[in-house]
Amino acid sequence: MRPVIPYVTAALLFGLGGYGVLRRRNAVLVLMAVELMLNAVNLILVTADTTVRAQLPHAGQVFALFVIVLAAAEIGVGLAIVLQLYRLRASVAVDEVPLTERPSAAGTEQTATAGEVIR
Repeated sequence: MRPVIPYVTAALLFGLGGYGVLRRRNAVLVLMAVELMLNAVNLILVTADTTVRAQLPHAGQVFALFVIVLAAAEIGVGLAIVLQLYRLRASVAVDEVPLTERPSAAGTEQTATAGEVIR
């Protein structure tokens, strides 16, 4: 097997995923682009495992399984964050997410009890 074709395909998939992460505003599409990048890494690991003779047999395939588990965990946590963002803001646009807390007005400190959200 010529390893050039899978390596070029993986590079194209990774580049497409990187473009999706940098250019998309929708959080779900950003997560899909990250998944595309992880699949490109899996393709490289399996191709390297089949073409390179290593001391450990099937090490690339084992690492690919670890990446699949990592991707499943990332999707679970990522979708939970996206759903909570949609509930709070009614939008999943990444560029509208506040990265810092708003400063409260002087003298009007609000405190929240357990289970209560300050808006």
